[in-house]
Amino acid sequence: MADFWIILTGTLVAATCGVLGCFLVLRKMAMVGDAISHSVLPGIAIAFLVSSSRDSLLMLVGAAVLGLITVFLIQLLQQGGLQSDASIGIVFTALFAIGVILISRNAAHIDLDLDCVLFGEIAYVQWDTLIWNGYDLGPVAVWMLGGTLVLVLAVIGLFYKQFKLCAFDPALAAAVGIPVALFHYLLMGMVSLSTVASFESVGAILVVGMLIVPASTAYLLTDRLSVMLLYSVLIGAVSSAGGYYAAKWLDASIAGAMITVAGILFVLAFVFSPLHGLMARYQKRRKLKTASA
Repeated sequence: MADFWIILTGTLVAATCGVLGCFLVLRKMAMVGDAISHSVLPGIAIAFLVSSSRDSLLMLVGAAVLGLITVFLIQLLQQGGLQSDASIGIVFTALFAIGVILISRNAAHIDLDLDCVLFGEIAYVQWDTLIWNGYDLGPVAVWMLGGTLVLVLAVIGLFYKQFKLCAFDPALAAAVGIPVALFHYLLMGMVSLSTVASFESVGAILVVGMLIVPASTAYLLTDRLSVMLLYSVLIGAVSSAGGYYAAKWLDASIAGAMITVAGILFVLAFVFSPLHGLMARYQKRRKLKTASA
């Protein structure tokens, strides 16, 4: 039963991050996901210090607020003339450092440490269960991640056309009256929620892998957004299951093995994708040379 809960938790993380990751990759904002995953740390710390509780809902709110602040600060620095990569680096390192100080100074003797926040341990998810009226309803992480996935799918489903147009052509989206900034911050808010919802199971650092790698792999396999979203979820699910069994075989980190499997799938797609793979591009160049000869 423990195997089932671990794989299910990894799959929920991969599905949530995979859907959002597609839009980050298309909008060339992959590193913003990395920045948010680090900068939510002070939001988690502040939520804990205010409430003296590790209540997941409060941490979700704290992380979402800090995620939006991160995006706002990055945009502000870019508008001030700073390059995109420099803006991201400055904001997330500064906020991450503040979070480290808050936790090390105020929560040193409490079960809220940097290893928990940054690395997580998916092998322990089955021990923290939700009890309702005396009934064991399963791991808290599964319910929290499942709820986050439902929320993400609901928002993307309701505003799919708007998110799609904003991802491919923001100028056209603004011209037809779509509030591009609103959907930008809505996407970033969902990335923040997904990051903190995953930090106890996969970890805030490793969730970056699930945000970017499956989506990037799917990007190489199709030119249609709807298919890309489906492929990203499937690749994340395969990475979770394959990574778990690989970790058992190697006696290694489960979360690390999941990202490693995702990386292997990306390399395979990068080389053998019929649309954008190295082999396909090589064959196209050969055909062009043959035709021109």
